Amino acid sequence: MSAAAEPLFGVRRSLRGRRWVLKSADDATAREIAQRHGVSDALARLLAARGESAQTAGGFLDPRLRDSFPDPSSFTGMDAAASLIWDTIERGAKIALFADYDVDGASSAAQLHAWLSEVSEPPLIYVPDRIEEGYGPNAPALAQLKDQGAELVITLDCGAASVQPLEAARAMDLTVAVVDHHLMEGEAPPAAALVNPNQPGDVSGCGHMAAAGVTFVLLAALNREGRRRGRFKARAEPDVLALADLAALGTICDVVALTGVNRAIAAQGLKVMSRWSRTGLKALADIAGVTGPATPYHAGFLLGPRINAGGRIGKSNLGARLLTTDDPAEARRIAEELDQLNAERRAIESEVLDAASAKLEAAGVDDDAPVLIASGEHWHPGVIGIAAGRIKERFNRPAIIIGIDPKTGLGKGSGRSCTGVDLGSAVAAAREAGLLIAGGGHAMACGLTVTTEKITELTAFLTETLAASWRAADAAREYAVDAVVHPAAVSFEFADQLSAAAPFGQGNPEPRFAFSDVRRTFAQRVGSDHVRFTLEARTGERVNGIAFRCADEAMGQALLQGGEAVFHAAGKLKADDSRFGKRADFHLEDLAEAGG
Repeated sequence: MSAAAEPLFGVRRSLRGRRWVLKSADDATAREIAQRHGVSDALARLLAARGESAQTAGGFLDPRLRDSFPDPSSFTGMDAAASLIWDTIERGAKIALFADYDVDGASSAAQLHAWLSEVSEPPLIYVPDRIEEGYGPNAPALAQLKDQGAELVITLDCGAASVQPLEAARAMDLTVAVVDHHLMEGEAPPAAALVNPNQPGDVSGCGHMAAAGVTFVLLAALNREGRRRGRFKARAEPDVLALADLAALGTICDVVALTGVNRAIAAQGLKVMSRWSRTGLKALADIAGVTGPATPYHAGFLLGPRINAGGRIGKSNLGARLLTTDDPAEARRIAEELDQLNAERRAIESEVLDAASAKLEAAGVDDDAPVLIASGEHWHPGVIGIAAGRIKERFNRPAIIIGIDPKTGLGKGSGRSCTGVDLGSAVAAAREAGLLIAGGGHAMACGLTVTTEKITELTAFLTETLAASWRAADAAREYAVDAVVHPAAVSFEFADQLSAAAPFGQGNPEPRFAFSDVRRTFAQRVGSDHVRFTLEARTGERVNGIAFRCADEAMGQALLQGGEAVFHAAGKLKADDSRFGKRADFHLEDLAEAGG
């Protein structure tokens, strides 16, 4: 999209401060896609707008692992890791998994745990405490695993930047293999094998994969190495495809681009997940009220947050335990505990978000500010990243939330960015400038540790550093619409047809639609801050919908205050098949005054 493009409906600044643009699509390509693949015109246009052709659309609509799965040997260190793991198995030595405390780490650990349990003894699993130990391996934890008899530790979704802890492991004669996907800068850790598609020199082209995806490829490499060694002559190979549900869970929840192999992993993994045969996922799905076939929404918004809740505010190993247990009673107990922790997490998150929003609004939000930074005492470090994401969405610009420990005077911060603004590099520059104790990340997210007295100086530094990129980042202030529709065209069948382009997620977002010249005929606040509404076209057709978390914002107030105002509305259409029947629900994301 270009800033020079004519704004859709003339909307240069919506009630959420965004400029609307209509995604371009080649009409001839769309017609060819529709004719060749027998899809609706709306879906064909959607595919054309996303760069698909009549030749590639088939693979997009039916993604298959065999068409996109990478050669494991293309990953630097993959063959060495597979050989090292098999060597350890063959001499009967104990293996331990050191996993990150989020869904990506837990699902990676669960995959490797399942595979190892089939070919040898179940491995030990260690998940560090977010608050007490922080991210990644640490020397005391590695020493503990060695004391428990581990001869090989495999780090999952962490370890690529852990130079000192792995040096300590080497000094205690403990072998470590790293399986990670995070960006690497500086010295590589002294690992016996390092598998990371984002390490310098890797030619796999899979830097967009989550750790769960990289682990999935490792399982294929392990099966291949097992065949080479003749280990499967007397017994069947572990069924790697049966573990695709775990790979999909980590891939979706880590919000990596659902393109290429990631799209295939998500699509095939959701099919496996839909059987609900994995004990832990079935228990969690029951608790979360998930029914029917698994969807990216189920994985990313119902199951994932509950698994993450253990690492955020509870026991860090609960997620890995849930995904590795075969005991229904234990799975139910863990699922109930995670559900309770998730409810607590939401309450804590709401408190932090309200406090941070109040501070920002009290200080005044400058339209030209390239980054918003809020800090407060006792803000829980387990939810500041979520709060930063919410602030970013609300104010449509990068945000950093810092929780301060008044006893130590240290602030732990987490940030989320917008397209075109490299927040991780700016934080790394602040660290180099001596403003941070620690800090780094990638373009869209960052983490940092700062002393209280440096927060003001840090804010000034980041404001200056990011100013130019923020001014140039037109995409961050654009709201891209896939198609304009009339309320008369909205139906369950229309919304359901769009599911052929799923799974949706990062890199393949849910399609957005816009209505012009509608007025609200009904609006009601529901829950704490949502708004239910009905919009009506000039010709009388109506569409029902909901706007989430906006009742106290300009958009929510515009809906609730009534009157005869005419609006343009934009959002997503959801096919809803429930006890109320089959219908289409409009999830409003932005609103603009017509003629404004």
